[in-house]
Amino acid sequence: MTSFGNLMPNRPKDSNPRASASKIEIAKHLVNWFRENARDLPWRRTLDPYGIWVSEVMLQQTQVKTVIPFWEHWMREVPTLDALTNLPEPRLLKLWEGLGYYTRVRNLQKAARQIGANLNGVFPSDPVQILELPGIGRYSAGAIASIAFGQAQPLLDGNVIRVLTRLHGICENAREKTTLNQLWALATELVTVAETLDKKPRQGARLSAGPCSDLNQSLMELGATVCLPSKPACPACPIRQHCVAAAEGLVDRIPDLGKRPAATARRFVAFVAESNHRVFVTQRPTGGVNVGLWEFPNIEMGNDEAITSPMLGFIFDPTGKPLLTIKHSITRYRITLEVFPAKLQAGKSSQLAGKWIPKAELHSLAFTSAHAKIRTKIT
Repeated sequence: MTSFGNLMPNRPKDSNPRASASKIEIAKHLVNWFRENARDLPWRRTLDPYGIWVSEVMLQQTQVKTVIPFWEHWMREVPTLDALTNLPEPRLLKLWEGLGYYTRVRNLQKAARQIGANLNGVFPSDPVQILELPGIGRYSAGAIASIAFGQAQPLLDGNVIRVLTRLHGICENAREKTTLNQLWALATELVTVAETLDKKPRQGARLSAGPCSDLNQSLMELGATVCLPSKPACPACPIRQHCVAAAEGLVDRIPDLGKRPAATARRFVAFVAESNHRVFVTQRPTGGVNVGLWEFPNIEMGNDEAITSPMLGFIFDPTGKPLLTIKHSITRYRITLEVFPAKLQAGKSSQLAGKWIPKAELHSLAFTSAHAKIRTKIT
């Protein structure tokens, strides 16, 4: 995708009267719309900064419908900062199993321990202190400060970028530094304006820290439910009358997110070796990704490379039908994982360090997402 800013070469940024004449009117429309239309999400029923922080971390690169049961289970099992601080690593990883991107949960625990050591175990309300926590970036700091504490702190995620670029008719690449700085400034203006709005009493189970919280959540909610990447529901948009992209027929072209990196195909072969109701599994070593998680022995192959037996000390039928084939994506990688039943070569041990685990105990271990599907298949 290329920039199409030259479609409107004579218009200065944010000079369109629809988008700039009445920021307070836009803020009012957004806040009122959110108060009437907000989805009933479990983390919206609390003002506990710990619970809100956990939800924001889980929601990074993960869909809301996936996060809901994980957040509810987490808050039952790990309800406080102190509980998180003292959680053993195997339990930490098991509770996160299925969410992926495990650096997030390791940083969550590091941050909890930092809060315990430096802030007397009290989650900070100061945005600067929030930003200093491991795993917290500018977006998350703004989200927590506004949603939990009602502060006029901006936030900018994919949904908000889409809403603001369309609202203001910003055609430049939204990932470029200059454009991002402009978007942060626009988000700051809106949430600052919202600070002057009336605080409306809560409705139903949803709690609100005030209009700044409602404004920021309205931008995210609008991008998630109305101002969609494709086929947006423009007639339902509360700020359509201010939207430059809608007025000028540019909705399908905004935002410009630049050219995506080309997808890279990767191929792996995994082995399920069973003996006396036990299964051979390995644990991810330090120094790589998914440290400490469990998986079945596997090896990366060239996309056109022939599969031969033995491999890694396992013998199997490479011409037979795989036990299952799993296709999944991690960032720009499109991964195919072929899984074969196997046995260790007689008189030899696997070339991988691992353990024979009783099949009945496999579900107590935290597996990587793809390998959890293998576990489900064999148990």
